[in-house]
Amino acid sequence: MPQNTVRSRWRGRGIATTLLLVWTLLAGRLAQLHWSSGDQFERLATRQHVFQETVPARPGEIVDRHGLVFASSVTVKSLYIAPNRIRKGWQVAQQLGQALQLDPDRLFERSAAHPDRQFLWVKRRLTDAEVEQVRRLSLPAGAWGFRDEFRRVYPQGATAAQVIGLRDIDGIGRGGIEQSLHARLRGTDGKRELMHDARGRVIEVRESAVQPVRHGEAIALTLDAVIQVHAERALDQVMQQWKPKSACAVVLDPRNGDVLAMASRPTFDPNQPQRVPADAWKNRAIADIYEPGSTFKPFVVARALERGCIARDEVFDCENGEYRMGRRVLHDHHRYGRLSVADILVKSSNIGMAKIGQRLSNRGLYEAALAFGFGNPTGIELPGELPGMIRPLKRWNSYSTGSVPIGQEIAATPLQMIAAYAALANGGRLIAPHLIAVGVDPLDTDALGHSQRSIDVGGAIVSQAVSPEIADWIRREALTAVVSRGTGKKAMIRGYDVFGKTGTAQKPDPVTGEYSRQLHVSSFVCGAPADDPRVLVLISVDEPTVALNGEHFGGSVAAPAAGELLRLSLLRLQVPPVNPSHQTALLPDEFGDELLE
Repeated sequence: MPQNTVRSRWRGRGIATTLLLVWTLLAGRLAQLHWSSGDQFERLATRQHVFQETVPARPGEIVDRHGLVFASSVTVKSLYIAPNRIRKGWQVAQQLGQALQLDPDRLFERSAAHPDRQFLWVKRRLTDAEVEQVRRLSLPAGAWGFRDEFRRVYPQGATAAQVIGLRDIDGIGRGGIEQSLHARLRGTDGKRELMHDARGRVIEVRESAVQPVRHGEAIALTLDAVIQVHAERALDQVMQQWKPKSACAVVLDPRNGDVLAMASRPTFDPNQPQRVPADAWKNRAIADIYEPGSTFKPFVVARALERGCIARDEVFDCENGEYRMGRRVLHDHHRYGRLSVADILVKSSNIGMAKIGQRLSNRGLYEAALAFGFGNPTGIELPGELPGMIRPLKRWNSYSTGSVPIGQEIAATPLQMIAAYAALANGGRLIAPHLIAVGVDPLDTDALGHSQRSIDVGGAIVSQAVSPEIADWIRREALTAVVSRGTGKKAMIRGYDVFGKTGTAQKPDPVTGEYSRQLHVSSFVCGAPADDPRVLVLISVDEPTVALNGEHFGGSVAAPAAGELLRLSLLRLQVPPVNPSHQTALLPDEFGDELLE
């Protein structure tokens, strides 16, 4: 046999033996991997084809006491890409940038910075037109997709904006009920596992791995949307007429503490959060504190009567408008002589109040403020409520004896003021105002009908501020006369006995620190009917710049708007007038329903 043939045969055998040895080693290694690491590789392969998807919870609705929707959620598409599946990233960025009005350079940089990621948001909350444009693009299969999300909508626009608040793009409540009840409104997201093929297409939903979604709870408020609209309109008129820095309005049911309306100016539309002015976020009713001025006087008189420091039929000498107390001199707007206790409130005499303060003493004045809830937050279900301000008693002096009775040296929020007046309207009981309707299912349309009796609500009784007899006397004899023949005449309503009190509080001058003659908080609190109060209204106007005869009296600035808001609220609640023949005819749009459809 030729030598070359023998050599070739041995070479072939060597190659075959080598290949056999290699295949034997490979087979052994595969067997080893199968027995020792098979489960690990199986899990790795599964992870490459199975991914977990979040099923977002639908935020609960916010509705008024009759079921009208203030806040709801709609399903929208949000676009994402998978950078690890994109080969021509610049082309994809160009297409998406043109379709969605995005910067393609920035989108490409974001994608290139995360080449191994399977998920990257491109744009959230797309419009229907944008969704259709994306679907027409030639994007790589499995490298992009839509996810359903919820977009918060506010059908009533700016109505009750500071009370409702809003939810940001991540579903976090910002301000108002959206923030304070975020946990109840948000719900709990669910989860599910999806299996996809090599091209990224979903081929199976693993039902056994599903975590059920729990949607958010619906919240029913005590607000009446129609009365709320009337409050908004009242503030718009005040802002237009008096050009103030800000203003707020509160409407309250004094029987149970239901807040029927709460509005602030400036305001905003929660549907357009990007356009909200910085000063519009503030809910003035709970976050503005001011010296209440003359609106504080009834509480001092009530407490002095309660403690027996004065008598109802007592008469005080008001010194013809000038009275020296130690090193200060107090003045009245008019030269009053002898005034009864009731007329001290009707005429709003500072001198008469200072003399009552001397009878009551600083400790009695301090206790009067605390008894009516000043110095502590009301506990309303909103974030950002301020407690007002009462200095410690040890810091009071002889100057305080004349200042506190006329509403100086203490500070309160508008909500604290109207809550204190509710005590004078309901037999002396201090009740915590609230916004959440109790015992009502917001989804139960029968329970949310237009009958007031269908809603089981009630505020917690904080304390008995004064006796029912004294509260009734203050309301019927003094505060009713304030409206019928005193400083609150512009709040009179035909057919109803209205009670109320004006306030024109001087603000400290930021430069001198002294009380300013130009900067005022003009306010008015009123309610009706006097014998059985059903509604209270407060309007507070901060720094009106338009003056009437050089003055910013609460009886001129706030009383007309408050009286009209009270009238509309009484009509809305179908409270009959004292004299049925005085019933005012309703206009077709008087309830404001055309704004709420």
